[in-house]
Amino acid sequence: MRFVIYGAGAIGGTIAARLHESGHEVAVIARGDHLRAIRERGLLFRTPEGAQRLSIPAVVHPGEVEWTGREVVFLAMKTQDTEAALRELEAAAGCRVPVVCAQNGVENERLAARRFATVIAMLVALPATFLVPGEVIASGAPLSGCLHAGLYPRGSDALVEEVCAALSASKFHALPSPDVMALKYRKLLLNLGNALDVLTGRSSWGAGGRVGALLARLREEGEACYRAAGIPYVSAEEYAERVQRHYRAVPVDGEPRSGSSTLQSVLRGHRTIEVDYLNGEIVLLGRLYGVPTPVNAAVRELAVRAASAGEVAGYTIDDLEALIETGRG
Repeated sequence: MRFVIYGAGAIGGTIAARLHESGHEVAVIARGDHLRAIRERGLLFRTPEGAQRLSIPAVVHPGEVEWTGREVVFLAMKTQDTEAALRELEAAAGCRVPVVCAQNGVENERLAARRFATVIAMLVALPATFLVPGEVIASGAPLSGCLHAGLYPRGSDALVEEVCAALSASKFHALPSPDVMALKYRKLLLNLGNALDVLTGRSSWGAGGRVGALLARLREEGEACYRAAGIPYVSAEEYAERVQRHYRAVPVDGEPRSGSSTLQSVLRGHRTIEVDYLNGEIVLLGRLYGVPTPVNAAVRELAVRAASAGEVAGYTIDDLEALIETGRG
């Protein structure tokens, strides 16, 4: 089996590095300064264990990959970039190559299943940072994170077992999980705070006080939508047992993780972010099933506006609460 990691940022770079370290054949598809740095100097991979440069083959487009029929492709780009990536991948490799959606949200699998015969959904719980071209910081310990996987929309098979076995031998906790989408819907609730990171400029993970109360409102709206839509999702307690207890985020060289992946995108200068497929997913469900979602709607709108301006907004919690109460950004 040969792994092609499409998108070599924080998540894709960590997966590629760990698989490469454990002896698997790996190639990455990257772009811009990040691609040039990997080609010229290798991928600088920093972890709590130390730092090393890894010589991983890197290309800019799926058309540059020599497809042999042994490949499994990990999608690791943000959802707003998935559709274009899938078109390029199908044109280069055909629709029979297995695709693993190692991404947040629940839309990527839907997009991939329109084109590809075998789609594997993957729960991604992996604290990592990508801010500097050619460098990825994986701060999970003692494992880098949790990557449970299953067939989309449900089930498992020998390929899923083989992928999980390779990851489990590469410093991840990865189990075949026929109910993987129920795990991903729980993770979506956790990712609803990513927009707050963009709006306040700091991580909301584990926040208490008024920020924690706002996070709770985001997630309460999400759960109400799930109930109305009849969407199964695991409880917080089950998620903690199956996922969170297997790793923790620790500082690397004294540096804490630089906020959510969404905040990192803005810090790297991206003008589009994935909140349309996080908070926007809840807003969509609310409109489909008649559930009010004013908090998710407001923070999605504000975060999109901030990113399009190329900035972290720097709102206070008072600012956000006032904007939410007026029903507008």
